[in-house]
Amino acid sequence: MKRFQLITEADARVLEYGSAVVLVAGGHVTPLARDTLKARRISLVREQGDDDAAALAPPERIRTVAIAGDHTALALKKAIVAHLRGRGLAVHDLGTDSTEIVDYPDTAAAAAMQVARKEAEAGIVLDGAGLGSAIAANKVAGVRAAMCSSETLARYARQHNGANVLALGSTLVDAAQALAIVDTFLDTPMREARYIRRLAKIQELERRRV
Repeated sequence: MKRFQLITEADARVLEYGSAVVLVAGGHVTPLARDTLKARRISLVREQGDDDAAALAPPERIRTVAIAGDHTALALKKAIVAHLRGRGLAVHDLGTDSTEIVDYPDTAAAAAMQVARKEAEAGIVLDGAGLGSAIAANKVAGVRAAMCSSETLARYARQHNGANVLALGSTLVDAAQALAIVDTFLDTPMREARYIRRLAKIQELERRRV
């Protein structure tokens, strides 16, 4: 992709329709150029400085966790809440607290929104397979949810992908496995600059209009 410090209307008019360009950190797009880019369906990827990109990485030290699950994951949620509080973490238990049927998009959104608003440093969302909750949580801007069925996936989700919400499937893991996955997820930092810079590109995808 072409890189620009400044994009004028003249620049925008000669770019290929439907292409993508990079605006370097601190760069500028003129108002007319912005309109032309939109009309020509050209995607603008904003390159961030190292400090800006680093701010996208999840906090290394987790103090507060938001957790929510549907009716299929009630027992697993209770076990995780007790475990986290035993570790001395603050836990926002957002339900559900009964076996009455609830929809996973509602429970997942509750935890994901607390993470997006920085009311919690990490979130855990639960349902039967974990997949639906991960999909729903990822619709919340600023959330990077990963469904993990092993400690290895939990470590990669944090270290490589900067995940800030963990999705678990109550039918796929037992309580002992789930607690090991949770501990790995919460205790794995994201430090390498090459991984952190990629979070800026994920953020840019959230801002694009189809």
